[in-house]
Amino acid sequence: MDSSAAASTFLTDSLELELGTEWCKPPCFSCAVDNRGGKNFSGESYLCSGALKRLILNLDPLPTNFEEDTVEIFGIQWVTETALVNSSRELFHLFRQQLYNLETLLQANCDFGKVPNLHCKADSIRQQCVTFLHYVKVFIFRYLKVQNDEGHVPVHPYEVLENQLPSVLVDELRGLLLYIGHLSELPSINIGAFVNQNQIKLFPPSWHLLHLHLDVHWLVLEILHMLGEKLKQVIFGHQFMNLAGDNLTNISLFEEHCENLLCDLISLSLNRYDKVRPSESLMSHHCPCLCFKELWVLLIHLLDHRSKWSFSESFWNWLNKVLKTLFEKSSDQRRPSVPIIQPRDPLGFSWWIITHVASFYQFDRHGVPDEMRQMESNWSFVEELLKKSISIQEGVLEEQLRMYLHCCLTLCDFWEPNIAVVTILWEYYSKNLNSSFSISWLPLKGLSNIIKSPSSMLEMVKTCCFDKQDHNLYKSSSSYTIFLCILAKVVKKAMKNNGPHPWKQVKGRIYSKFHQKRMEELTEVGLQNFFNLFLLLAAVVEVEDVASHVLDLLNFLKPAFMTSQKALIWKGQMAFLLMYAQKNLDIGVLADRFSCAFREKAKEFLVSKNDEMAQRQTFWTLLSIYIDGVQEVFETSYCLYASHEKLLNDGFSMLLRACRESELRTVLNFLQAVLARIRSMHQQLCQELQRDGVDLIVQSSLSAKERHLAAVASALWRHFFSFLKSQRMSQAVPFSQLADTAADFTLLAMDMPSTAPSDLQPQPVISIIQLFGWDDIIWPQVVARYLSHFLQNSTLCEALSQSGYVSFQALTVRSWIRCVLQMYIKNLSGPDDLFIDKNLEQAVEKEYMEQLTELTRLLFKLPEVKSIFSKAQIEYLPIPEDPKKALVRFLEAVGITYGNLQTLSDKSAMVTKSLEYLGEVLKYIKPYLGKKVSSAGLQLTYGMMGILVKSWAQIFATSKAQKLLFRIIDCLLLPHTVLQQEKELPAPMLTAIQKSLPLYLQGMCIVCCQSQNPNAYLNQLLGNVIEQYIGRFLPASPYVSDLGQHPVLLALRNSTTIPPTSSLKKCIVQVIRKSYFDYKGSSPPPRLASILAFILQLFKETNTDICEVELLLPGILKCLVLVNEPQVKRLATENLQYMVKACQVGSEAEPAAQLTSVFRQFIQDYGMRYDYQVYSILETVATLDQQVVIHLISTLTQSLKDSERKGGLGRNIAQREAYSKLLSHLGPMGQDEMQKLENDNT
Repeated sequence: MDSSAAASTFLTDSLELELGTEWCKPPCFSCAVDNRGGKNFSGESYLCSGALKRLILNLDPLPTNFEEDTVEIFGIQWVTETALVNSSRELFHLFRQQLYNLETLLQANCDFGKVPNLHCKADSIRQQCVTFLHYVKVFIFRYLKVQNDEGHVPVHPYEVLENQLPSVLVDELRGLLLYIGHLSELPSINIGAFVNQNQIKLFPPSWHLLHLHLDVHWLVLEILHMLGEKLKQVIFGHQFMNLAGDNLTNISLFEEHCENLLCDLISLSLNRYDKVRPSESLMSHHCPCLCFKELWVLLIHLLDHRSKWSFSESFWNWLNKVLKTLFEKSSDQRRPSVPIIQPRDPLGFSWWIITHVASFYQFDRHGVPDEMRQMESNWSFVEELLKKSISIQEGVLEEQLRMYLHCCLTLCDFWEPNIAVVTILWEYYSKNLNSSFSISWLPLKGLSNIIKSPSSMLEMVKTCCFDKQDHNLYKSSSSYTIFLCILAKVVKKAMKNNGPHPWKQVKGRIYSKFHQKRMEELTEVGLQNFFNLFLLLAAVVEVEDVASHVLDLLNFLKPAFMTSQKALIWKGQMAFLLMYAQKNLDIGVLADRFSCAFREKAKEFLVSKNDEMAQRQTFWTLLSIYIDGVQEVFETSYCLYASHEKLLNDGFSMLLRACRESELRTVLNFLQAVLARIRSMHQQLCQELQRDGVDLIVQSSLSAKERHLAAVASALWRHFFSFLKSQRMSQAVPFSQLADTAADFTLLAMDMPSTAPSDLQPQPVISIIQLFGWDDIIWPQVVARYLSHFLQNSTLCEALSQSGYVSFQALTVRSWIRCVLQMYIKNLSGPDDLFIDKNLEQAVEKEYMEQLTELTRLLFKLPEVKSIFSKAQIEYLPIPEDPKKALVRFLEAVGITYGNLQTLSDKSAMVTKSLEYLGEVLKYIKPYLGKKVSSAGLQLTYGMMGILVKSWAQIFATSKAQKLLFRIIDCLLLPHTVLQQEKELPAPMLTAIQKSLPLYLQGMCIVCCQSQNPNAYLNQLLGNVIEQYIGRFLPASPYVSDLGQHPVLLALRNSTTIPPTSSLKKCIVQVIRKSYFDYKGSSPPPRLASILAFILQLFKETNTDICEVELLLPGILKCLVLVNEPQVKRLATENLQYMVKACQVGSEAEPAAQLTSVFRQFIQDYGMRYDYQVYSILETVATLDQQVVIHLISTLTQSLKDSERKGGLGRNIAQREAYSKLLSHLGPMGQDEMQKLENDNT
C-alpha cells in the first residue's frame, strides 16, 4: 500500500480541512502565544499546527510544502526528490555548520541597538535548520521507497544510495545528537524577549539556540518514528554502536534519545525544584518556558501511541525508570547515560514532577485542554512513593507530608479511584490519631475553626468533600485533613463507578482499628481527629450506619475519662445531629440520648447556682454547645419530626432559672431563632395546604408536619413562656431581649393560637399584649420595644381590628404616653442631674430613645391617631423625630378635636376616650415625685401635665374629667410639702413648677369659666395655687424689671382668650388682698415691697378695672400710712399714682364713684389718727386728679372737726394748717373751704 492510500485511510473531516490549509512555514517551538485567542500554545507549535496528529495518523507531515521540483535548503537549490539520497552527508554537514554559526552569535555584544539585527540573523539560521529537518520528514513520507522484495539487487547507483539512506539517516541523526549535546548542558540562557516600538517581540540569539535544540531533539524523534513506520523493519546504522557495544538501530537510537531527553527534562526540573517552597509546590511549575511544556505533551502522546501499537513502553514507564534512579546509590543498577543532579528531596521531587506531568494528559493532540479526556494513571509508582513517604524508619515530617499528600490528592482528581492509596494512608494515620499534625512555624488556620462549634466541624468535613480543593491547602490544613480529602474523593469516585463494594472495603479497614482500648487511648486531639474521620464517612456514605457505630464506640469511654474531653464529645454528637437535619433524616435516635444528657446537666447547673465560677463554667460550656447545636438543627431542618420536640425538654425550664444575664442572652437568642424558624415553616406549610389540586397523600403528609410543628410550639410555650411571664417586672432579663422574645411569642400565638397555654385562651394574642404591652407595671423600655414589634406587623394589627377588640388602639396610645412620661425613670437609681439647661436626651439611654422614636412613628400611623389629627386640622407628622414634641402635638390635637365637636353624645364619647388614653397617668409620674429627684423627669412631668391641663381644659370642665384635674393639681401643685411653709421645695421641682405654672393657671381658668356646673372647690384650688406660688417666685429685690418672668404674670401675658384672663386676674387680685393687705396691727407682711412691685407690673401689663382698684387701693393706702420702709413708701406711691391715672381713663373728667368711696373710707379709717399722712397722700392724689380730692372736701372737713371735738382742746392749729395746705392745691373750691374754716367760730 502506498503512502497516499495509507493517508486516505485515516482521513477525517477535520483533517481534510487541514489539508486545504496553506502552510506558510513549518511548525517549530515558540513561546510567542496570543492569550487573547484562548490558546495554550503558539499557533506555530507542533500541537496547534496539527503536526503531532499527522505524525500519529501517519499522514503527510506538510501536505502543501516542498511540492516544487527544487527546494532551497541552506541557501542552495536542491532537487526535491533526490537531494537527501544524493547529498545526505553534505546536507547534515551544512546543518551542523549553521548550528555553529548560531552558537557564534552568542559571543556578540547584545546591546539594545543590535538586538533587531541579531534577532533576524538567529531567526534565519533557525528557520533554515528547522526547514531542513522537516524536509527530511517529508522526503521519508513521500519519496523513500520500501523494498518489499528481499532478493532485489539494485542496478542503478541511485538505487544503491537509496537503499543505504535509512542507515545513513540513523548514523547522521546519531551524529547530530552527539554534536548538539544534552539540553541540560546548555549554558544559562535568557528565555525572555525584547519588545520594540512596534510591539514586535525580538529574542536574543540564546533564545533561538535553545529553541532550535528543542526542535532538533523532537524532530529527531519524529524522523526515527517515521522511519520505523515507513519501513516496518529494524534499520542498522553503519557508523556508530550503542553503549552496550551493539550495532546502532533506529529503535535503539529512539529509545536512547528518548531516555536522554527525559533525563534532560528531569535535570532541568530539578534545578527549578530546589527553589520551590513546599507550600507553593503545586503553584510553581517545572517548565522554564511554554515550549518545554509542549515537549512534555508531545512525548506523552508519542510514547503512549507507540506503546499501543508496538511492544514499546508507555510514557509513565519511561518516566518511572528515570525517577527510580533518583533513589539509587552509585553502585546500584545501571544509571542513565545523562548525569542527573542528586536531589535533596527525591520523594518530594518525584511527587512534584509526577503531579505536574499528569496534568499534561488533559491536552489532546491539538494542545486543547479537555477535562473529559481519560487520563492514563501511574498508580503503581505512586503507591511506592506513598509507602516511602510514610515510612516510619526514615521519619516523617509534617511539612513534607502535607506536600506529598496534596500532590496525591491532585492525582486522585486526575486519575481513576484507587482504594489502595486510602489503605496505605490509613495504616499510617490510624497509628497517629493523637498527633496534632501541626508545623511549629506555621499556624494552622483550620484547627481553631474545627474546635469552635459543631457546625464548623461539619463545615470542615464538607470542605474535604469538595470536588475542587483550595490551592492553599498546605497552609490551611494539616496532612490529616488532606488525607480526609483523599478519602472522600476516592470513595465517592469508586462508589460512582463500582457501587457499594469499595465502601465496604474501606469500612472494614477503618472500623477494625477502633476498639475499647484504642478509644481509651485517644487524647482530646485524637478524639477530634476521630470525629472528623467519621463525620466525613457519614457525609460521603451511610450516615445512619456511621452515626450508630460512633455511638457504640463512645460507649467504650468511661465517665471519669470523659471529663476533659466531654465538650468535644458533645460537639461531635451535635455535628452528627446537624448532619441528620441537613439530610432531612429523623433525628430520633440521637435526640433521645442527647436531650437526656442535656437535662441532667441543666439540673446540675441549677443545683450549682451558688457554686464557684469554674464549676458553673464547666457546665455552661456543655450546655451552650447543646443550645447552639439545637438552634442550628432547627434552622437547617427542612421539616420537623416528632423527635424535634425531644430536643426541647424541661431541661430548659431548669436552665432558665439558673442563668445569669450573659447566659440568659444566649438562651433567649436561641429561643428567638427557634420561634422564627417555626413561624417560617408554619407559613410555608399553610401556603402548601392552600394550593389547589393537592392529593390526599400529600395532604396527609402536610397534616402530619403541621402536628409536629404544633408539638414543638407547645413545648416552647411550656418550657419558656412561663419564665418570661415571671420576669416581666424584673431587671434580670435584658429589656430588649424580653420584649423581642415576647413579641415572637405574640406572633406565634397569632399563627398557631391553639398551641398557647390555657391561661392565655381564648384570645392568646390579646392576653400576651395585655401582659407585655398594656400593663402599667412593666418597664417602659420593654413596652416601647414590644409595641414597636406589634405595631409594625400589619397582619397582627389587622387581626386585632377584625377581632372586635376596639380598645386596642386606645390602650396602645395609653402605653405610649406612659413610655414617654417615664423615659427618665431608670435614672432615679443614679445621681441627680441638676444641669437642667443641658440636652435632656442625654439622660435617656440612646437605645431607648431610638426605640421610643420608632414607637412614636408607628403609633402615628394608627387610624385612630390619624383621625384625631385630621379632625383637629393640625399638621400631621408622618415621621416625628422627638417623642416629647409628638406627645405635645397629640395632646393639643385631642383638645382641639373635642372643642370642634357639636353634639353632646360625641363630646361625651370623646371625654371617655380621652380618659382611656391617659389611664392612671398620675401613677406614671409618681416615681419622679419621690425622695429621689430627677431634674429631667420633673421637667418632663410638670411640662407635659401643664400642657395636658391647658389643652384639655374643655374636657376637664366636664364632670367626668374634673376629678382627674383635681388629683393632678393636688398631686403636682399642692402636695403636702408645698403646704408646709417651713419646708423648702427641692430646687429641681421648684424650677419645673416655675416653667410650667402658666399652663396650669390658664387651663384652670378655662375650666372655671366653662365648667358645666359652677364648682366652688375648683375656684378655691385656683386661689390656693396662686397663693402658694405668687410669693415663692417673687424676686429677692423689689424691682419691677425682675418680675418679667414671674409665672403668674406669664399666665396672664400668654393667654389668648379674654374671659379666662379677666377671671385669672380677678383671682390674683383677691389672693393678693387676702394674703398681703389684710394684716392686723402695724407690722406688715414679709416681702411687702416685692408684692407692691408685682401689683405695679400686673397693672402695667393688663387693663386696669375699677373693681380691681377698689380691692387693692385700700391696702396700698394702708401701706402708705402704716409702713415707713422707703421701698414700700415708694412702690405704694407709684401704685397709687398708677391707679388714679388708670381710673381717669374713660371717666370723662368725673372721678369714679368707687374711687371716691375708697378714699372716703380711707379718711374715715385713718383721718383722725394719721391726719398728716392722710393729707400728704391726698396732696399726691390732688396733683393727679383734683376732682377726686374736691369730692372729699366735706369728708375731710368733717374729719377735722371730729378730731378737734374728740381732742377737747378747741382748734388744732397744726392740723388746720396741714389741711389748709391740702386745700390750697384744690383751686377755688379749696379756697372757699379755707374761708369757711376761718369764718367758722364753732
